[in-house]
Amino acid sequence: VQLQASGGGLVQAGGSLSLSCAASGRTFSSYAMAWFRQAPGKERDFVAAIRWSGGGTSYADFAKGRFTISRDTAKNTVYLQVNSLKPEDTAVYYCAAERGGYGSSRRDRYDYWGQGTLVTVSS
Repeated sequence: VQLQASGGGLVQAGGSLSLSCAASGRTFSSYAMAWFRQAPGKERDFVAAIRWSGGGTSYADFAKGRFTISRDTAKNTVYLQVNSLKPEDTAVYYCAAERGGYGSSRRDRYDYWGQGTLVTVSS
């Protein structure tokens, strides 16, 4: 399984970004996919998850309202749309895949990780 995250960059506060995670190597119909983020010197935190089958979603409290996770099953790609970016959103954003398909918020539930994409928000 390979997960390739992309779409990060330098954005001004108030701007938007769309991150992508291209998945390959197997069929993901029973999986859940998620985005986590890790700010400098901080732990890796859950952002949002989506069940590949059915598309059910869950979000961390801080992500509700500004972050939207979605997937394109035909392209095997998961997206994270982030609006109204804040400097505190600066982090490396990682996508992850969970075989169990639950969409857990726990890092240790995820079996595969992408390499991360850096989002920097300037004030």
